[in-house]
Amino acid sequence: MEKLRTIFMAGERLDPPTLEWVELHTGKPVVDHWWQTETGWAIATNPIGLESFVTKPGSATKPTPGFDVQILNESGQPCGANEQGFIAVKLPMPPSCLATVWRNHDRFDSGYLQQFPGYYVSGDGGYIDEDGFLFVMGRIDDVINVSGHRLSTGEMEEILGGHEAVAECAVIGAYDELKGQVPLGLVVLKDGYFSTDGDLEKALIQKVRDEIGPVACFHKAVIVDRLPKTRSGKILRRIIRQIADGESYTVPSTIDDPASLEDISKALV
Repeated sequence: MEKLRTIFMAGERLDPPTLEWVELHTGKPVVDHWWQTETGWAIATNPIGLESFVTKPGSATKPTPGFDVQILNESGQPCGANEQGFIAVKLPMPPSCLATVWRNHDRFDSGYLQQFPGYYVSGDGGYIDEDGFLFVMGRIDDVINVSGHRLSTGEMEEILGGHEAVAECAVIGAYDELKGQVPLGLVVLKDGYFSTDGDLEKALIQKVRDEIGPVACFHKAVIVDRLPKTRSGKILRRIIRQIADGESYTVPSTIDDPASLEDISKALV
């Protein structure tokens, strides 16, 4: 630890409570960075080798030189500061990024370039604040529609993760016949914390309602022993959603522990 100078966090979105915990217990500067397999290197980060910026909890700091990152609305128009939308990179992409999909260039066009002509669409949503700091809030697929209100599950996860008893969590949109979708929270507790007669679940539900409001319709939190993840640490939210909706799913080859899916299935019965 004495020789460690900087801690780089990757995989899941670095929520403010996790950042605070790592800084408190290590005393080291923490660098959040956002990138994708398709890009090969960081789209946004705190570029300590060039110039260090102040850390803003929840932000991957600023776009890396070479990436013209913009936030677009559903019509493909630029959003204003602090306005959430689709995170896109204006073409051309810098060196090292994907140029096609192997033997299927049409898929490359349809999957990344067609939604907003002239832009690479990352599939993530977020916003850029008035200082140019990028906040990645999660996959666009993880923005759920509750009675016509578009809500970010990433925001709910940040609120749940801020509770002293929560080690990690995932929020997905489960099918609801009346509202279309309703948020469902899966929570892993820290060692030494337990729920008695559902008291902790009730506290977590109230915490989300207090900070977002009744519009969130957050009525269910389920405590689980672990969350299904890939070997690189990404939570398999899509499969969790399929399990919650009673749909069939395919176990991905990248999963770290296939038995974790069976645990989730039992928890959601």
